[in-house]
Amino acid sequence: MSRWKYLRTRAISAVILAPIALVCLWIGGWLWVALIAAIAAGLALEWRELTRFGRSLPLRLTGIPYIGLATAALIWMRADPAAGRANVLFVVLIVWAGDIGAYLAGRIIGGPKLAPAISPGKTWSGAAGGLCAAILVALCHGITARAALVAVALSVVAQAGDLLESDLKRMLGVKDSGHLIPGHGGLFDRLDGMLTAAPVAALLAAAVGPGVELWR
Repeated sequence: MSRWKYLRTRAISAVILAPIALVCLWIGGWLWVALIAAIAAGLALEWRELTRFGRSLPLRLTGIPYIGLATAALIWMRADPAAGRANVLFVVLIVWAGDIGAYLAGRIIGGPKLAPAISPGKTWSGAAGGLCAAILVALCHGITARAALVAVALSVVAQAGDLLESDLKRMLGVKDSGHLIPGHGGLFDRLDGMLTAAPVAALLAAAVGPGVELWR
């Protein structure tokens, strides 16, 4: 039962916060920019607290590209009038599906640890579950090899972002980046995968050109 200790709290937080994010994404414009700006400000405050005491200036400055690239990517992608909404929604669903799939598979199946020195709770089964969930969501958009490949790329990058944030917390000697979101911790704890997946998605969007959906 300890494996599911925070499941109820996580579910309640998701039910409250996810619709807000989706409404802002759907409407777009200033509402989406305001949401992303508010999240970026929250992330910046968390980063300042995490690196406040006894940390080198170069480490503290890494927060600028860490937060800034994802912020710019999400705003830039959504600004595409033809495919912006669909592409950002696709990325969000891929990351969310990966998180949920990894959480469920890791706790149901368990097994060997993925990176015990960085994050003892993560397993290979969780990584595989997250990857499969992301591919399934992508194939719901379009049953094509390209959809699956994009899902694999974004899911792998998102999981790498999760490990990166875990490694940063280990280096900084903290368990959670904050306590803003019940059951999740801070904004970094909830958005670690998006912080790395969003810039990659923006690069893919730039490569395929304006008005083109990522999975087509």
